[in-house]
Amino acid sequence: MSNRQTKTDVILIGAGAMSATLGILLKELVPDWNIKVFEKLSNAGEESSNEWNNAGTGHAALCELNYTDEKSDGTVDISKAIKINEQFQVSLQFWSYLVNSNLLRNPQDFIMPLPHMSLVQGEQNVRFLKNRFEAMSKNPLFEGMEFSDDPVKLSEWMPLVMQDRATDEPIAATKIDSGTDVNFGALTRMMFDHLENEQVEINYRHSVNDIKRTTDGLWELKVRNLESGTVEHHTAKFVFIGGGGGSLHLLQKSGIPEGKHIGGFPVSGIFMVCNNPDVVKQHHAKVYGKAKVGAPPMSVPHLDTRFIDNKKSLLFGPFAGFTPKFLKHGSMFDLITSVKPDNLLTMLAAGVKNVSLTTYLINQVMLSKEKRLEELREFFPNAKSEDWDLVVAGQRVQVIKDTEAGGKGTLQFGTEVVSAADGSIAALLGASPGASTAVHVMLEVITKCFPEQLKEWEPKIKEMIPSYGMSLMENPELLKEVHTSTAQTLGLSGSEEDRQEKLKA
Repeated sequence: MSNRQTKTDVILIGAGAMSATLGILLKELVPDWNIKVFEKLSNAGEESSNEWNNAGTGHAALCELNYTDEKSDGTVDISKAIKINEQFQVSLQFWSYLVNSNLLRNPQDFIMPLPHMSLVQGEQNVRFLKNRFEAMSKNPLFEGMEFSDDPVKLSEWMPLVMQDRATDEPIAATKIDSGTDVNFGALTRMMFDHLENEQVEINYRHSVNDIKRTTDGLWELKVRNLESGTVEHHTAKFVFIGGGGGSLHLLQKSGIPEGKHIGGFPVSGIFMVCNNPDVVKQHHAKVYGKAKVGAPPMSVPHLDTRFIDNKKSLLFGPFAGFTPKFLKHGSMFDLITSVKPDNLLTMLAAGVKNVSLTTYLINQVMLSKEKRLEELREFFPNAKSEDWDLVVAGQRVQVIKDTEAGGKGTLQFGTEVVSAADGSIAALLGASPGASTAVHVMLEVITKCFPEQLKEWEPKIKEMIPSYGMSLMENPELLKEVHTSTAQTLGLSGSEEDRQEKLKA
């Protein structure tokens, strides 16, 4: 058994979109820093970032109804939508910088323009959607959004959805053409290819089994080479834990106080994928509906055009479910081993509060294909069973913590960074909007963990992200400039015919 020991500046755990983003940011800011990556699987972007393990939506709150809350007086709070949209604009700017700098090529391999739509049925839901539209369309971030409750117009927008649909209840939709489909798996792999060219040491099939603080303030990782079975020890000044659902266990092993009283609740997902090309070509949009009562936010049903491996696909889902695994390639003991003395009461409180959610998830697991087809037919009335197959998506671990607003054992939906007081270690927990806002989240990590260098790094950050430190909503001229430049660089402007030609090429 090897006992090799090495020292480095930065260690990134997990080869997903978050680690890739942080790795490139740090390499651009301080090129001479030594960075190592440890990934349990055999390639980058194989867990949550993989194109078949997520919806591929560039989350900008254009169609996701769970980002806008209806108040008791009927008005709609769009503050969360504004926040997420601005964060996605940061990602677009960073990706544009990478393309313009020739660090990434062929942006059509990871991002494509695609209309985003919200679809609702029933008088109350139509009223909500119209109020949402009126609130959002006044904001420059959502310029170009349209609303219609005219079945003829809706048939133009989404013919597959409206074909042979019964019109016995009100129906409405919003549409905005500035949406995107993002292949986060392809993007992640491209970013890691670049990091490898920059002499970043990427170690696949290496599992981080333990992490502890040394007497001189460094972090020591116990790493097992899964191919040879040998164990190595690596130390670093800064560690980022970006292992998706596996981050919680490593955060707990670090022993930092900030990681106490935090738990995780795993939610699995299944998509239906269409295998009939004649059906696929009839739909060109991401169409999101409303989550059913009791469903978690990540289970909002949607019918999506996807671009995977330069091929147009059609997916519907996700159907939520429950398994105690924290990763798709994880262990059935992940949930039980995450329960510690410091988070036991938090987890028990969450269990009491979320009985209905647990029941909902178990019911989802038990759904037959025919029951899933019934839900699909709410979006696509003519769906045929033989045209659709099931694809198991990735695991998402929702954060459970004690909060002032929600009390003990509050289930959090979103992405959260937990870092040590001295900034020497940080972990990313949570789920959606996830990779869509990776650049914003990793800038948050940099701000928290490298405050002394931030002023020195600021000019370079602004070169990569022109809107850094500013609100695009409050600077409409800058917003217009950013929209125009990112659309041009990433190939998000131009005709659909031009884009199809690029796909063929």
